[in-house]
Parts: sequence; C-alpha cells; structure tokens
Amino acid sequence: MSQVEILFLGSGDAFGSGGRFQTCFHVRAEATQFLIDCGASSLIAMKRFGVDPSLLDVILLSHLHGDHFGGLPFLILDAQFSRRTRPLIVAGPPGVEARVRDAMEVLFPGSSAVQRKFIVQFAELAEESETVLGPLSVIPYRVVHPSGAPSFALRVTCGGKVIAYSGDTEWTDALVEAARGADLFICEAYSFEKKVKYHLDYRTLMDKRMRLGCRRLILTHMSGDMLERLQDLDVDSAEDGKRVVV
Repeated sequence: MSQVEILFLGSGDAFGSGGRFQTCFHVRAEATQFLIDCGASSLIAMKRFGVDPSLLDVILLSHLHGDHFGGLPFLILDAQFSRRTRPLIVAGPPGVEARVRDAMEVLFPGSSAVQRKFIVQFAELAEESETVLGPLSVIPYRVVHPSGAPSFALRVTCGGKVIAYSGDTEWTDALVEAARGADLFICEAYSFEKKVKYHLDYRTLMDKRMRLGCRRLILTHMSGDMLERLQDLDVDSAEDGKRVVV
C-alpha cells in the first residue's frame, strides 16, 4: 500500500476570508495526480505551490458553485496554451459538462468550441454509485446545499487509501456514510457555532464527531468567524499550502 499526499491548494470560503484561496485539494498517488474541487483561484494556487497542471489526470467536483468549479475555464485555457496533449477527465454532478461549457463561454467567449490537442472528457457522478476513473474510484453522497444540480460529499479511493470530503452542506447523515473508515475526512466548518443555512458549523460537527468513524479529520472552507477561533479548536484545520500524507 503506497502513500498518498494531499496538498491543500485552497482552504478558504467563497469570499477569500483570511486571504485564502478557494477550495482545491491536490492529491498525488503513485499512479495518478488529481484535484478535488477547483475553485476560481485554483490555477493561481497551483502555480504558487508548485503543482504542474499538465500532470493532472482527473478533476473531481463536489458541486457546481463558482468557488468549487470556477477555476476550470482558466485551467483548460492554460492547458491549451501550454500545449497539453494528455486527456483530462472532469467528473462531477449531473449537468457538469454544460455548466463548465457555459462558464467558459461567459469568461472567454468561443473558448468552449476551440479545437485542442487534448481531450476533455466529462463524467457524471451518480448518487451512491461507484465511478472508476483509472486508478481512482469515487462514490458521491447527496448533501444539503442547493447549487442548481445535486451537491455531493465524495468518498475517493486511491492507492489503497480512502479520502472523504464533505463538500458544502449543513449536517446530514450522508456525511457518516462518506466518512466511515476513511483515512482522512476533509470537512467544511464554515462557522464556529452560528447556524448558517446549507453550511456546517464547528459545534455541530463536534457533537457528531464520534459518528463519523474516520481516522483523521481536517477542517476547511472556514469563514472569518472560524479563522478568528482557530486557537479554540481541538481538531486539525487546513491552511493553503499544507501537506498531509495518508
């Protein structure tokens, strides 16, 4: 069983609280490199932290909000100009292909129809069904976060390790299913104790913590409210540039 490294390229919320980049995690295993989410600032983060976008095989998307998928038009355009040739797979909720193409047309009109030297393949994830993408597999679980399409927590298996990720959501028992037995569970903690609809607060998460059954828990997607209370936490938290090996 090989080691799998996770680099937090972006651990911030949609609004850049604390000067952090939007959600994006780089996963490196022996047989593949991929992203989990790709917020609008992700290409900048990759170049800051030394991740070569041309080596990515897959991008997994939890849901279709701009701070989680809005970096794709920039990444695809960058790949075009850097003469990428290897295929890129983008896997996400139903409707992912249309949403990415629409975003590309809004930001760079005509860009979605350009002939490239590489293929962008889209795969729609089906709730609680395993999708195999080369050396990794992913099972999505429906969570509570309206985004114009189903929003998912993701359970990713790669290199013999399991990485779970909550996406954005208020508490739902789907998180228990996604996190059970995972080597690492990356979980949103948007606020410390304030209830924000469709998001998870730290107090609620700690109340449910024993149910998760994961080996390690790291908090992410934190608002200014959470960032001011980091010293009060009794669990690990993400920051941009943090590396974790599982």
